[in-house]
Amino acid sequence: MVVDDHPMWRDAVARDLAAAGFAVVATAGDGEQAVRRARAAGPDVLVLDLNLPAKPGVQVCKELVGANPALRVLVLSASGEHADVLEAVKSGATGYLLKSASTEELTDAVRRTAVGDPVFTPGLAGLVLGEYRRLASEPVPAAGAGEPKAPQLTDRETEVLRLVAKGLSYKQIAERLVISHRTVQNHVQNTLGKLQLHNRVELVRYAIERGLDET
Repeated sequence: MVVDDHPMWRDAVARDLAAAGFAVVATAGDGEQAVRRARAAGPDVLVLDLNLPAKPGVQVCKELVGANPALRVLVLSASGEHADVLEAVKSGATGYLLKSASTEELTDAVRRTAVGDPVFTPGLAGLVLGEYRRLASEPVPAAGAGEPKAPQLTDRETEVLRLVAKGLSYKQIAERLVISHRTVQNHVQNTLGKLQLHNRVELVRYAIERGLDET
């Protein structure tokens, strides 16, 4: 699904994605419309502009990912401002691409987003990982006495989590561990479920808080 308030741009992106073999199930021109149509159409990937009338893109992302954590959101924005990038990621976006990207870069980004890989315009990935580290350095509330112990992860789940925390893509993790991309996805989904987390942002923060990115 493609969301952008400029009709010519929105139509061009939808046309390029369709030509690349994607099924474009819906488009929308403002935030309110985007939420309604996404809930009705159930896209796997949302290509989302941030600067939308009626409701900002980060709010659209937050609402839709909150209701459906399996939804992948690729922000396609004219803004490369660090604050915009970080806000988008915190709201649940999987990746962030600038509108200066080529058609080939866009289609590749959508393809990778669909399988759960984080996709960022060069230079932005380091910024996001740095923010994960900053968040992880903040004090976390002490666990209450009545809270259950943290669930046990398998050795392989911990191994995958460690590589996620280091910023590796699912493809890179699969190659390093000599397992399939699908297996990596399954381990991540199982880990999210066990830890009661909702997305990769929360997962990386959890891992960094426990020092897994340094081992």
